[in-house]
Amino acid sequence: MSYIGNYRECVLDLLNRINTTQAPVIAEAAHLVAGSLLEDGVLHVFSTGHSHMIAEELFHRTGGLVPVNPIFDPGTMLHTGALRSTKLERLPGYAGVMFQGLDVREGEPMLIASNSGINPVPIEMAQLAKERGMNVICITSRDISTALKSRYATGKKLMDIADIVIDNCIMQNDAAVELNETGQRIGALSSIAGIYIANCLVVEVAARFKEAGVMPPVLMSSNMPEGDGFNNALLKKYGRRIKGF
Repeated sequence: MSYIGNYRECVLDLLNRINTTQAPVIAEAAHLVAGSLLEDGVLHVFSTGHSHMIAEELFHRTGGLVPVNPIFDPGTMLHTGALRSTKLERLPGYAGVMFQGLDVREGEPMLIASNSGINPVPIEMAQLAKERGMNVICITSRDISTALKSRYATGKKLMDIADIVIDNCIMQNDAAVELNETGQRIGALSSIAGIYIANCLVVEVAARFKEAGVMPPVLMSSNMPEGDGFNNALLKKYGRRIKGF
């Protein structure tokens, strides 16, 4: 089998494991998120490094939920310097600086994605959210997180703090395919897994709105003739709670 074929099989196997094992957990998370959004709450989303693409995926895109507040911090993203972002992700107290400016409310959900779940910033963000009475959902690898030592002062990991833990089902290594000649591994999985889980969550939340007889606050493509008018009403409703608009 080719390396591409090998990687494809790894991806399909991963998605099947998520479907088989995590559907009830995603449904539980969707119930929590929908309950808050139906009461005009907002879903807050945070992640660092490559995981920030999960927050990007959930924010302001066609077919996505409008009441999503992404917590974007350039310092922990790679475009301002990959080595710098790694150091900041491990910096105790940095999450507190970000949290100070957030408009968060008791009972609202915060989704935090971290494949390893061992670095201080995602863990502290979860802890701060819990202290404010928020409900924390995390996307992480239980297998990888269990195998690694936490870099957080208390020794806790993200999955130890979250109310709901969605396992991305990645086993042992984010890179899926081994190069036989060198022993190196290629073909990362965590972004695919995280984005798939995030969209499963959106689908489940929208279904809960439909069951409640309420039109889900989902963004329409602005390229459609009626798109701008439809979207503007939703953006006006949630604009003051969401920094990215």
